[in-house]
Amino acid sequence: MEGSKKSAIILGATGLTGGLLLNELLEDHRYDTIKIFSRSTSQVRHPKLKEFLGDLLSLSNFKSDFKADEVYCCIGTTKSKTPDKERYRSIDYGIPVAAAQLCKENDITIFLVISALGADAESGIFYNKIKGEMEKAVLKQGIAHTYILQPSIIGGQREERRLGEWIAKKLFIVFNILLQGPLKKYRSIQALSIAKAMIWLANNSYSKNRIISDEIENMAHYD
Repeated sequence: MEGSKKSAIILGATGLTGGLLLNELLEDHRYDTIKIFSRSTSQVRHPKLKEFLGDLLSLSNFKSDFKADEVYCCIGTTKSKTPDKERYRSIDYGIPVAAAQLCKENDITIFLVISALGADAESGIFYNKIKGEMEKAVLKQGIAHTYILQPSIIGGQREERRLGEWIAKKLFIVFNILLQGPLKKYRSIQALSIAKAMIWLANNSYSKNRIISDEIENMAHYD
């Protein structure tokens, strides 16, 4: 509707899913301003786009600019990129939680964050435990419309090479067809599907806070 365009913030726009999300939002007629916060430039030039460069581990420094109708958090690292567990936690837990806190402080009522299938604050697996603790801390902020997406292994073309992940993706192509019924949630999912589902959630009401992989895939095809 004319005169009621929306604004959005993306954290992680230089990553696989965040980059695809950025492209989708820039082309979406419902939005007139897209802000991205990152350490390095996205190299994207667009009249809707505003970039804010800095250290996301000190996200509170951006508070005065961290204002929009909705926030998309696509932050995440890997063990190979971040072997130090404390730094890993500061990224995968610290940044999303700080973003949720800023949403609360700045009266942003829509917050979407990518977690992972298997996230569990009580898990003995470090990765799953951190994601689960992050989810609990985000939900504790009480943001009116909080959506946590829990994808299985994410497919798509990354700039960096991850051998183990590449092999897993090839195997999942074969296994996906075999994963039926309750096992469908373990199917690999394309990053673009996650991006499209996030935008749908931001623009429609949904009864659940947590959305698992097969639900994300279905949602990506909603009108």
